[in-house]
Amino acid sequence: MPDAADFRALARSSPWRWSTLRFTVRWRGERALGPVRAWLRRPDVVRVETLDGHLLQVVRESPQRVGVLTSGGGYDRRLPWPEDVPAPLLRPDGLVAERPDGLSYDAPMYQDYAWVAVLDPVELADGRDPETGERAGPGLTIETVTEIEHGGRPAWEAVVRPTPLYEPRCGCCSLVRSRLVDRYEWGEASFADAEYPTEYLVRLDVQTGVCVWTEALDGTWVGTGHVLRIEAVDEPMDDALFP
Repeated sequence: MPDAADFRALARSSPWRWSTLRFTVRWRGERALGPVRAWLRRPDVVRVETLDGHLLQVVRESPQRVGVLTSGGGYDRRLPWPEDVPAPLLRPDGLVAERPDGLSYDAPMYQDYAWVAVLDPVELADGRDPETGERAGPGLTIETVTEIEHGGRPAWEAVVRPTPLYEPRCGCCSLVRSRLVDRYEWGEASFADAEYPTEYLVRLDVQTGVCVWTEALDGTWVGTGHVLRIEAVDEPMDDALFP
């Protein structure tokens, strides 16, 4: 039976567990996006359609770049994709024990960073100090992890609560809502009358590490979240799919 440490390890492992993914996804509640079908080929391209086959967008993502300061001024450099560097430190079960910094992790993004977060849900694993940005402990309190099926595939499900160290990929579209994150993102007076969820239900697909379900279990946003169903993993995707 998996435990909280296993769940966190799976949540940080997605970049190394698949190369292509075909899936459908929709969001419930205030975001209410989709449903759409997508073909994603790592590291840099995705095709998004309506369920009846109407092309919405093909996105090509450039690797992230960072500025480097030097005594002579500075320069910018490209961050490598995860596949371009040696594998990270793995546990005996093949899940990632420690995730390296300084890589271009973001999958090609459609509309907003919630898309990135579900495909690489590291925010469900490792928290960061909100003042320094340094790793500082778990981002979530994770209750008992249960083995289930989701869309006919093995998945791990857990009830979770954000800790003060929870650091979403983007504060405007975190996988689980946190009053502290909203204050940092929108200001002290934001959502003053809201009753924040005390618990969320989240699911990870075991093969890929993708977050396939989130759901607020109570509060103002009860029932909001997303559902993602994987249709194929690591199938060939020709360039013609991404005109």
